[in-house]
Amino acid sequence: MDDELRERLRTAAEAHRPDRERMLARIERGMTGTPSARAPRAPRGAMPWLRVAGATAAVCAVLAAGAYAVTSAGGGDPRGKQVAGPPAPLAPASKPSAGGGAPPTEDGPLRVDGAVDPHSNRYWAQSNVTLQTQQPLAGLTVELRIALTGGVNTTGSWRSLPEQDFIASAQEKGGFLVYRWTLKPGRTVPVGTHTFAGQYNHAEGDRDTRGDDVTARAVRTTGQPASVRDDFGPSAD
Repeated sequence: MDDELRERLRTAAEAHRPDRERMLARIERGMTGTPSARAPRAPRGAMPWLRVAGATAAVCAVLAAGAYAVTSAGGGDPRGKQVAGPPAPLAPASKPSAGGGAPPTEDGPLRVDGAVDPHSNRYWAQSNVTLQTQQPLAGLTVELRIALTGGVNTTGSWRSLPEQDFIASAQEKGGFLVYRWTLKPGRTVPVGTHTFAGQYNHAEGDRDTRGDDVTARAVRTTGQPASVRDDFGPSAD
């Protein structure tokens, strides 16, 4: 081989550029199974490479289609539209209070407290109800219940508000000595602190007051109702 031939071969090799489109067409025909008269049958050793190339091209095509769909749904915004997640579970319903839903000690302008009078003794007691209101009341019922433990019987009652404004009663009912004061129609209870008291004899010794309680139900002059309750607790006289 003379020098001139070698130079021509080297120049032809340097000028050669692979036909990329033709190569891709061959790969595509190999994936789709389309026979080609021009392309020689690939040897068996080259088939795994074609399978890998075909799988890679398919994955890329799927990813590209997905990206296009997201961009189209987002109106051109590369973030696309947010997909709503599953609804949050409903919060559990609140449980009723341990006292079965009894009124609180304080309700708006109204408050009540029950306590045994410190002048009570081993044979006789007075249970005091202190009622506080920050608004005038057009209606009021105060009910003091004394558990009928040994020897309990009434010896009277009183209140700091005018006697003629209330209907008072005392009777045994449902295992209790019940004192009740009811405001008469057309009368009002002024703003301030007021006292209601029930007096009774009991068996000798310190009496347990855990079963005693007081409830006050009121209607304000504005027409809004209010209800409060208090227990006397385990204290003894």
